[in-house]
Amino acid sequence: MKKKYGKIVALMLAAVLLLGGCGQAAPTKEESTNGSETVAAGETEAVKETEQTTESGTEAVRETGDAPNIEGLTYESTMELTYAECFDVYYYEGGYALIDVHDSARYLVVPEGQEAPGSLDEDIIVLKQPLDRIYLAATSAMALFDSMGAMDAIRLSGTQASGWYIDHAVKAMEAGDILFAGKYSEPDYELMVDEECDLAIESTMILHSPKVQEMIEMLDIPVFIDRSSYESHPLGRTEWIKLYSVLVDKEEEAAAFFDDQAKVIRDLKDFQNTEKTVVYFYMSTDGSAVVRKASDYIPKMIEIAGGRYAFPNLEDESGKTSIPLSMEEFYATAVDADYLVYNASIDAPINSIDELMAKSELFADFKAVKEGNVWTTGKSLYQATDIVGQLIRDLNLMLTGGDASQMTFLTKVE
Repeated sequence: MKKKYGKIVALMLAAVLLLGGCGQAAPTKEESTNGSETVAAGETEAVKETEQTTESGTEAVRETGDAPNIEGLTYESTMELTYAECFDVYYYEGGYALIDVHDSARYLVVPEGQEAPGSLDEDIIVLKQPLDRIYLAATSAMALFDSMGAMDAIRLSGTQASGWYIDHAVKAMEAGDILFAGKYSEPDYELMVDEECDLAIESTMILHSPKVQEMIEMLDIPVFIDRSSYESHPLGRTEWIKLYSVLVDKEEEAAAFFDDQAKVIRDLKDFQNTEKTVVYFYMSTDGSAVVRKASDYIPKMIEIAGGRYAFPNLEDESGKTSIPLSMEEFYATAVDADYLVYNASIDAPINSIDELMAKSELFADFKAVKEGNVWTTGKSLYQATDIVGQLIRDLNLMLTGGDASQMTFLTKVE
């Protein structure tokens, strides 16, 4: 009761700050109107190139740095990671774990009934278990919690039920097991206090609203920022399931699930490339064609699946992963591509060639259109971080003329 009273006082102070106009960044066009961060939010962020990623997709446990020395704790081991480059996890005796999210923050997971060392560095954020009343504003993480059987740790959502493509998330919200607590830039602070929220998991979009993060922290709710969108290998994003498993004691379940997803790449390791070219794009409302830079994870998926990305040298000096091209620039390369894959995780799916033609009559000249090799993704792709390996399998089936009924994300456009 005393702790809750303190949070209420902090809530009142937060309200004063908010009414005082203390500088929340103005919403950008990338922010969602339905309460979740958009795909564009993750796609416009810079990603780092990893040394372990190869065209063949071979696996190798990557090297990690030395474990941080924490006074009062004894280091035991380091989590083995294959594809993820943006975090490390160090284990200490007694069930403690330090999560180091690179270029962001460090978090000490303290087991239930234990205390954090008194001499802990000030920059380390303490996360006390059990963590079972989480506010999840980073939509890409929901599928990972679902896949390791930890949905019951999520109590509050930054996305409304209508914005989810994950069945268990929709059902949990309809049943009242998960409550909508406002989108990341406008959370319901009062509800977070009433529900005794113990952790807020945010996407990097929270960095556009620093005062919101500050207010959440004033309520004694730690903020964890998900940087999985910075992973340059497709399975790097999926491997974040191992990080989240540390929070909810699901390490074995997460490791087993991830190994099953990694099998997709192992199965294709020796597959000979078809040399067929693939364009992955969507049409913006301003008439430009938006494609991915060559070092992004989508082109890597195409390579692993046995194709060649049609824009192999396309990069962006600003670090953005999505690059808009004029229709003339796009036409010059894409017109001769063997396959067109429409990215409907941002734009609406195209249901026919006529709908594609309505976006530009120039598509009539495209080889892929003439030969009937136009495909579209579904809207659920961005939220499906747990099974991105299935898109690699879909692309392989597309490139080899496999059974389309076995695809998870791709649909042929007639």
